[in-house]
Amino acid sequence: MNETLPSFFRIRQHFASDSIADAGAETAVQIDRSSLRRRVSPGQNVAIAVGSRGIARLAEVVAAVAAKVRDYGGVPFIVPAMGSHGGATGPGQAAVLAEYGITADTMGCEIRSEMDVDQIGTTNDGGGVYFDRQAMAADHVIVVNRVKPHTHISGPHESGLVKMMLIGLGKHRGAAAYHQAMTRRSFESLVAETIPQILTRCPVSLGLAIVENAYDQVAVIESIEPDEILDRETELLELARGRMPRLPFTSADLLVIDRIGKNISGSGLDTNVVGRKSNDKCAGEHELPKIAQIYVRGLTEQSAGNAAGIGIAEYCRSSLVREMDVDKTRVNCLTALHITAAAIPAHWETDQEVLRIAAGQSGRETAGELRWMWIADTLHVGEVMCSEAYLGEASSRTDLSIMGPATPPQFDTAGQLIEAFP
Repeated sequence: MNETLPSFFRIRQHFASDSIADAGAETAVQIDRSSLRRRVSPGQNVAIAVGSRGIARLAEVVAAVAAKVRDYGGVPFIVPAMGSHGGATGPGQAAVLAEYGITADTMGCEIRSEMDVDQIGTTNDGGGVYFDRQAMAADHVIVVNRVKPHTHISGPHESGLVKMMLIGLGKHRGAAAYHQAMTRRSFESLVAETIPQILTRCPVSLGLAIVENAYDQVAVIESIEPDEILDRETELLELARGRMPRLPFTSADLLVIDRIGKNISGSGLDTNVVGRKSNDKCAGEHELPKIAQIYVRGLTEQSAGNAAGIGIAEYCRSSLVREMDVDKTRVNCLTALHITAAAIPAHWETDQEVLRIAAGQSGRETAGELRWMWIADTLHVGEVMCSEAYLGEASSRTDLSIMGPATPPQFDTAGQLIEAFP
């Protein structure tokens, strides 16, 4: 085909939009309705476990948790519960929290960010069960995390409180051991052996689960008693699955993604959204959407150079490769036993070059046939730029609004796309 590129039109998707107006206030209500007030005695230390995901309004939630602990007479402190993220160093993990606005000054309590763990048990196959040493020494631990489908794990427990207690609070040593174990056994079998040990031997006193809607807004905040976490998280996972963001169409020749990052997804881009949960380069037989090729243009600032997930794309912009912290990315992907996610795809300096190359690789005869979608990132798909080949289908859908006519893509003098999602 010639080098003409398709025109794009903007669509708005209509998802369920229920959300919590005041996340801090709802957090306080949820903690008050829990048993924490009865558990905490004046002067006791309370560790608040916080992860590395870009959860909406996370700082408000964590600040409210710390305030409630103080109200009860406890002494709160925050521990990063993020496995090997942040370069698998204490300062690196504290820096990740700071990117989310979680610091000693903003939270009014210490951040105790170290990588030391205690082995608190063993599995039937001789593996260790590990728990953050600072959290283990506390009188109480509150685990705060979002519940949602994981990018690789499938089962009753995916990404949430259970995974945070296991892999997040296991720090780098635990995360590496558990991922190794998952080459021999299912995550769920590991959960069945380890979580009862953690709940029995570690001072976990409360879980605080967050569920977001498809617009990256907080829809549910719920306190969960320790003995109810396993069962209730499974129910919340199904709720989260129904509220996940999704692409408007089930197939594409090319998906353009403005940015990836650890604050977007553990895999940089959510494989549930792009349809590559089982294979980096293609959708499984029963998996949707079917995306032939992916082009990633940039990396979020909050990811601090961790470009895990770059290897899921077929193309990227050369500036992303220069921005990538290779060591940090490798550590994360090696720990997760997903080293292909660190592989650098074919890259060029400009969007214009990549799009022309992608058009030539499509097998389509004309630009008008190209089925391309363009999104900001996999967390934000409320608005999507779509090539004109989708116009007929979009016009017939009641869950989509067409925001204007199709127009050719605009480039600056350097050959880069004029941003569609400022």
